[in-house]
Amino acid sequence: MRMRGASVIAFLVGTTSLLMVVGSQQISIAQEKHAPRTVGVDDTKMGPYRALAQLAVAASQKGDNASAAELARILERTWDKAEDYGGDTALSKTNHALFEQIDKAMDQFIAILMEHANSAPDSAKLKSLYANYLEKLKLAD
Repeated sequence: MRMRGASVIAFLVGTTSLLMVVGSQQISIAQEKHAPRTVGVDDTKMGPYRALAQLAVAASQKGDNASAAELARILERTWDKAEDYGGDTALSKTNHALFEQIDKAMDQFIAILMEHANSAPDSAKLKSLYANYLEKLKLAD
């Protein structure tokens, strides 16, 4: 009888361990989920804005400050047309408080690039403003 009890306990321990491993793998997979991407741009609502910001920063880092400023202006115009004046699905209509947070972060980010169309912006400040902008965009995904 003891052997049978030990077998049952071993079976329960093994089953519990297996369930824990499977469960933790599912949690890991869920945490690693990324938005679908098409040619490097994530297909979320905020994806195009994130992509334009990334291109602007990359241009600035390469020393192409004029292109960085131009991309920043395109980002601003695209955002305004879609998320401020874009109709019923515009973020300004669906979540005005979040729209204001993102808009403010974007304005600060693009200002440094547009002010330095002919010179390099402070890289630490640019990095900080860019990171802040990306964090705010995540809130709307």
